[in-house]
Amino acid sequence: MSLGGWIFLAIIVALVGLGIATYTRLVGLRQRSEEAWSDIDVQLKRRPDLVPNLVETVKGYAAHERSTCSESVRRIQW
Repeated sequence: MSLGGWIFLAIIVALVGLGIATYTRLVGLRQRSEEAWSDIDVQLKRRPDLVPNLVETVKGYAAHERSTCSESVRRIQW
């Protein structure tokens, strides 16, 4: 095989290697993208589940504040 043949073979091998590396990188990026969208879906599904808990917490805190305020007013009046 002549020198030109070896150079041609080296270029072909380099191009194939570059193609494989590019494909591997694209697959990895696609997987990361799918994981990121999955995380977003989880957070969007979780948000409505948290609202009732927040409402109950606020109701409990409001009741506590109401009793504290009433007690303060009662003590001031005495």
